Parts: sequence; structure tokens; C-alpha cells
Amino acid sequence: MTDVEKLTSPDTKTRQVIYTPKYDARFPNQNSNKMCWQYYVDYHRCVRKMGEEYDGCMYFKQAYTSLCPSDWVERWDEQQEKGFFACRIMDK
Repeated sequence: MTDVEKLTSPDTKTRQVIYTPKYDARFPNQNSNKMCWQYYVDYHRCVRKMGEEYDGCMYFKQAYTSLCPSDWVERWDEQQEKGFFACRIMDK
């Protein structure tokens, strides 16, 4: 059973799992701002390429959800809706 399956499968006997992404060599420093941004972009690229049903995208979502302040995510979501997000996320 993968980490994603553990987090998504309902198990009433266990407590809520706190998720922290594993070490990523692209971000060796303690400042996690760039890592937050990259996981957010990776999630949306994965969803656009593979679809929302693809479980592999959940890793990126759980990572950016645990790293990014909710204000940033809300702002980025609004920017995507309005069409002026700072990064080009590939089209379908």
C-alpha cells in the first residue's frame, strides 16, 4: 500500500495522518517557499495531463497543502481562474 493509498483510504481505527513531503534534492535549503510553489505547479500540471481521477497527482496536492499558506493557494487559484497566473501550466 502506497503513502497516497494510506492517506486516502478510510480507516476508522487510526488517527488523522499528518503529511510531510519527503526530502527533495532540488530544494536543499530550509526555506520551503520554492518547494511550495513547485509542488503547486506540479499538481496542476499533473491534473491537466492525467486528469483529476489519477491518484499520482495526490502526492503533489498533499505536499503543497502541507507546505503552502492557504492565503497563497487561494490567491494562486484566483489568478488561474482569471488567466494571469505567473507560470504557464500546460494546456490539455
